[in-house]
Amino acid sequence: MKYTVFHELSRQKDSKILEGHMMNDHVHMCKSIPPKHSVAQIIGYIKGKSAIAVARQFGGKKRNFNGEKLWARGYAVSTIGFELEEVKKYIKNQTDRDKDDDDEDDGNF
Repeated sequence: MKYTVFHELSRQKDSKILEGHMMNDHVHMCKSIPPKHSVAQIIGYIKGKSAIAVARQFGGKKRNFNGEKLWARGYAVSTIGFELEEVKKYIKNQTDRDKDDDDEDDGNF
């Protein structure tokens, strides 16, 4: 599964991940979302469906978390204009900032 679930769920809602990085306790994601969807719809969909996928793959569960929580309730969002390349570079370089992660995976997706 790795991070492909995020890309697949994004495609299902006509959105695209331009850059992403999974950290120990949160995710940074730069997304392109069409105007027909609200940010809340897309983020809610991705958080909900990815939690189910993680539970099935790593929790050995056939159903969802049954009251357990994978994601925190909220999220931070900002619009990006001319700063797109700077934001993508910031997200991509999170590996340098996340030195406590012992995993060999760099977390980028």
